[in-house]
Amino acid sequence: MVNESPGARTRRGIRAPRRGRLALSVGVVLGVAAAVLVPLLTREANVGPQRTLVIPEGWRASQVYAAVDRSLDVVPGTTEKAVGRAELALPAEAKGNPEGYLFPATYPVTSGTTPTSLLRYMADTARQRFGAHHITAGALRNNVSVYRTVTIASIVQAEVDTAADMGKVARVIQNRLAGGMPLQMDATLNYALKRSTLDTTIGDTRIDSPYNTYEHTGLPPTPIGNPGEQAMHAALTPTPGPWLYFVTVAPGDTRFTDSYAEQQRNVEEFNRNRLGTSGG
Repeated sequence: MVNESPGARTRRGIRAPRRGRLALSVGVVLGVAAAVLVPLLTREANVGPQRTLVIPEGWRASQVYAAVDRSLDVVPGTTEKAVGRAELALPAEAKGNPEGYLFPATYPVTSGTTPTSLLRYMADTARQRFGAHHITAGALRNNVSVYRTVTIASIVQAEVDTAADMGKVARVIQNRLAGGMPLQMDATLNYALKRSTLDTTIGDTRIDSPYNTYEHTGLPPTPIGNPGEQAMHAALTPTPGPWLYFVTVAPGDTRFTDSYAEQQRNVEEFNRNRLGTSGG
């Protein structure tokens, strides 16, 4: 959430990255994408029975690597080490980092599947989805690259759950960027600190990290997770509005405002609700 000005930092709550809904169901993936992607996997010998691996929207690359390791029953860390030699089809801006381009979906897995083939599968899927004309045209219209659009979408994905709220969060990001304001997005702090939490401290907002959007203006250097199509749509077509702040006061109740005073009242309500939930 965005909830403070640089001169008024207090202890507050934050939105944790959600686990995410499935971007595509098994039926959709196997019916639509498998015609392209299953042959890639079945070139390998002794394919055997097919199962699936689900990658939810919003997962970070580290979570994807761990899930692939478990699915393929390989030593932890194997998939992450495979990134460098996988020669993934990534934009130049990514500098070899696949964060944001491990597309969330349900992937077929067989005995012939390897970490490298799965990583390529995910990156190829992202390239196809994000390379669609409406996405490239939308990014051009917003005067940002597709890669930076994916970065915005990843923040949107981490902050809120619904399509309506996603469009508004995307607008908050656009409004702050346009005004030269720091984004002050707590989801980027969570990414920097390699955690998912609802609480943070003043000290967290002072960490030395390019992902600290309290200290640094502009977008973080990379996406902070792997967004789905709904978040991408929000990043491309933000809901019109003047908002500069937002906070999810309670489940299903995210409030947006351009008034700092109103935001502070909303944050106070959020903190009261947190204390009530924790029994404090």
